[in-house]
Amino acid sequence: MNGDLKQLQSQLHIQFHDSQLLKQAFTHASYVNEHRFNQHQDNERLEFLGDAVLELTVSEYLYNLLPDRPEGELTKLRAAIVCEPSLVKFAENLGFGRYVLLGKGEELTGGRTRPALLADVFESFVGALFLDQGLETVRRFLDEYVLPLVETDGKLLLGVNDFKTELQELIQHHGMGTLEYRITEERGPAHEREFVSEVSMASRTLGRGSGRSKKEAEQQAAAAALKQLKEDGPQKIS
Repeated sequence: MNGDLKQLQSQLHIQFHDSQLLKQAFTHASYVNEHRFNQHQDNERLEFLGDAVLELTVSEYLYNLLPDRPEGELTKLRAAIVCEPSLVKFAENLGFGRYVLLGKGEELTGGRTRPALLADVFESFVGALFLDQGLETVRRFLDEYVLPLVETDGKLLLGVNDFKTELQELIQHHGMGTLEYRITEERGPAHEREFVSEVSMASRTLGRGSGRSKKEAEQQAAAAALKQLKEDGPQKIS
């Protein structure tokens, strides 16, 4: 059962002008498919918008916070803040999962705690907030509930690292070629799905990893590749 969105607004000290917009932000496509006669709208378009708003606001934050950092480093830090594992933690901290409207099948298979779904809901909420009250309110929301999780030197308190970006930069620095990620296995029941990914270059596997989402599995594969490269030295695979 989804929570009361009035309770969420009280918790966040935010009152939406358009309550239907807020409801849409927490409406999963599976719920819409089971309630077509009620003409509900799912949150996928809001997710698209929220992703762009997050990119802008986090970029602005880092630009002002770290005036001496180069573009490449700011890009890496932004990627770490807006990556799926970070968004999942933001959503979990705010209890967003309890408010999502889900179809029965998605509910029974644990969709309410699925990382990809939580990350999408967080982006959807940001998109809805932007449409309802503008960029300044989004900034205030992030200032209070998201950006305090970022230290003043730009490192995440969340313990999340963007290993894919770090690996890409290492490969480019040594002029070693093009990386390719692929999902090699999906295992476990639907509500506890686990993905296995591998990253390769020139048909040579550099690392493997697993996670509860494809993005997380790719991050773990990149982490394994980085560890191996640092132990062996990039020249051994160039």
